[in-house]
Amino acid sequence: AGAPGPRFSRPQSRQTQAAAAACVMVLTQSYAEDQERLRAFLRDFEEEDYDGEVKRKYVERLQVVANRASRTVEVELEDIANGADDGEALCERISSNARRYMEVIASAIDAVLPPATEYVGSDDAHDVMYNLREERMRQERSSRQPEAEDGSEPGGAGVAEGGAKEGELSFPPELLRRYQIRLVPRDGVKVVPLRLVLSAQIGRLVSVKGIVTRVTAVRPQLKVATYTCEACGHEVHEEVTARTFKPLDQCPSRSCKENRTNGKLRMQTRGSKFVPFQELRLQEEADQVPGGHIPRAITVHAYGEVSRACSAGDIVTVTGIFLPTPYEGRNQQRAGLLADTYLEAVAIDKTLKGNADAEIDHSLQEKVAELNAEADVYERLSQSIAPEIFAHEDVKKALLLLLVGGVTNVMEDGMRIRGDINICLMGDPGVAKSQLLKHVKQIAPRCVYTTGKGSSGVGLTAAVTRDQTTGEFVLEGGALVLADMGICCIDEFDKMEDSDRTAIHEVMEQQTVSIAKAGITTTLNARTSVLAAANHAYSRYNPSKSVAENINMPAALLSRFDLMWLIRDKPDLARDRALAEHVTHVHTFCHHPELGFEAVDPKTIRAYVSAAKRFTPTVPPELVEHIVDEYVALRQKDANDPVHNDGFTSARTLLAILRLAQALARVRFSETVASEDVAEARRLMEMSKDSVHGEREEKTHLSPQDKADRIAALVNDLIAGNGGDFIKISDVMPQLIAMGCSPEDLERTIDEYENLAVWTRINDGNTIKLIDPDMD
Repeated sequence: AGAPGPRFSRPQSRQTQAAAAACVMVLTQSYAEDQERLRAFLRDFEEEDYDGEVKRKYVERLQVVANRASRTVEVELEDIANGADDGEALCERISSNARRYMEVIASAIDAVLPPATEYVGSDDAHDVMYNLREERMRQERSSRQPEAEDGSEPGGAGVAEGGAKEGELSFPPELLRRYQIRLVPRDGVKVVPLRLVLSAQIGRLVSVKGIVTRVTAVRPQLKVATYTCEACGHEVHEEVTARTFKPLDQCPSRSCKENRTNGKLRMQTRGSKFVPFQELRLQEEADQVPGGHIPRAITVHAYGEVSRACSAGDIVTVTGIFLPTPYEGRNQQRAGLLADTYLEAVAIDKTLKGNADAEIDHSLQEKVAELNAEADVYERLSQSIAPEIFAHEDVKKALLLLLVGGVTNVMEDGMRIRGDINICLMGDPGVAKSQLLKHVKQIAPRCVYTTGKGSSGVGLTAAVTRDQTTGEFVLEGGALVLADMGICCIDEFDKMEDSDRTAIHEVMEQQTVSIAKAGITTTLNARTSVLAAANHAYSRYNPSKSVAENINMPAALLSRFDLMWLIRDKPDLARDRALAEHVTHVHTFCHHPELGFEAVDPKTIRAYVSAAKRFTPTVPPELVEHIVDEYVALRQKDANDPVHNDGFTSARTLLAILRLAQALARVRFSETVASEDVAEARRLMEMSKDSVHGEREEKTHLSPQDKADRIAALVNDLIAGNGGDFIKISDVMPQLIAMGCSPEDLERTIDEYENLAVWTRINDGNTIKLIDPDMD
């Protein structure tokens, strides 16, 4: 093929040029008309306050800005739709062409901004320059009055400033503005998922929600450049609307042109206007990412008052203008005609990330109320977690409490006591540990799933990366930071390197991530519950080794888990048959077997958990002594049983009992922890400890008569130890639960011995008394 010949642009006809000029004129007139409408709206819009008094809403807001008491003017599009002339159409024009109408709204504010009545603050460099220039212009007008009357132009002032008349100050409007506009979307406008922000929204005002994964340092960005001529002293202003610009170098004043001095311009830093600039990286939330897809992310540019509004790991709702930007440097050669996109933030609202803040629709509210009215809601919800998985009843109850969580207490001095529950599932291969983690991820409103071998220390906590734009080091949150106020599921926990595993020690107790890398020293929030799954040190449990050797984890890490379940796969004829029948039923019908009740779907469980987390139960004073006695009894039991004492009981165990009891109270939608909650928390604690020591199977398979005999022996020993003939049932319950028996077993035993005329109930049935103390 030959070389391409020269290309010639086809000359436009006069009709085409006239049509283009007419369009420009119509657009200009439309903007001018809309500016007049906005002026009238800002000046005349009225609204009733809480006292019923009618006030001019925006006049008062602008007065606060004029007094320098605020730097933000909040303009609500709903007010424009209701109060402005042709408000509905004007709102649509603002939303679809937000970048241009931000300038139109700013011009309308400049026109109606009242003078200051109560000046707050001090003059900045622009005020000083404005006052000095005004004084100089006043002196020039008085000294050159005759020349001004002849129509001459003293010193050329104003011509170089954009054609201003003699004696007028012509600062660019952007230089004199001491406010920033915040557009509030209309009521009912839904947040657009990050994945659905497409090219059709370019130029529009959109609201997106996501998690901040990266923030840069706040740096000043030039908005208006001020130059001074070295020859004539003339001042020139240049508005900067892009990320890059070419500074002026030749003085455009008439004085330099007439004298042919070619004066050089020097930029005046104090006379120029800089605004804070920060770049964010917003990523869609984990529950919005379809399976098998990579999370979408978008760059957010925050200027002025919008900067410093969030940090890495925060969930925010960003209202901004979706704009394109061309690639620069080497990326431009590879991208060609493609353009990158970003969101110019108008407002950033930080979202509270707790599950309690999730909105629940009316139908789910009715289901939640019906569930809460049931007596066995605790059992039903726990059995509805992964119903396809056979058995693990107590493990599922623990997972339900992990989803609900305890109450985080903040002391007066700022110290925090975590309320999130950490659980570790350790067991033989094939006991459905990973499936339980996957199901928790589906239920939890906010959850991050990762594996131990595929996660490094910085991948779990935070990484320091170099920003491509500025070349500076920035923080990028890891899995634990992104799971803030949620759950972090870590599978294959035992496959992690020891150096990487130590990175989560601080997170599991202090719930923060402290970073001191590359000159960056900061602390990030990681208020998350950790759900870990691991195999034994020898893949399967080795009975010839001790428990500590099988677990092979440091005690400092184990003590941070509130519950630790050791799930062993022991051959058992009846259990194996039931398991095989369960599994074959699931594979045959793709549905779990009948549970005796209708399983609750994950969406309803999620709504119930969100409703339960709104309660903040407290421990009543009458239970404090009981909980103290429980903890002391646990410590004494470990001291008296050195064979099974592996150092798991510590002060953190007491806090774990409190967290579990508070979670149980939340399940009941109660603001007070009851003694039954403490007893169930203690039972779960004992069952988890027994699973670690391999005693769980023996205790759970006792016959009813064996349980009755053990309970009777326990009650008689306690009565003999007290030196009397009675014992309170509340004093029997802790040791009863430790034996693997339930309150129902105690009731049956009391009824049996009452029929035998050995015991009787007194004090409204709360105390057991021997009828004949001398009876053996």
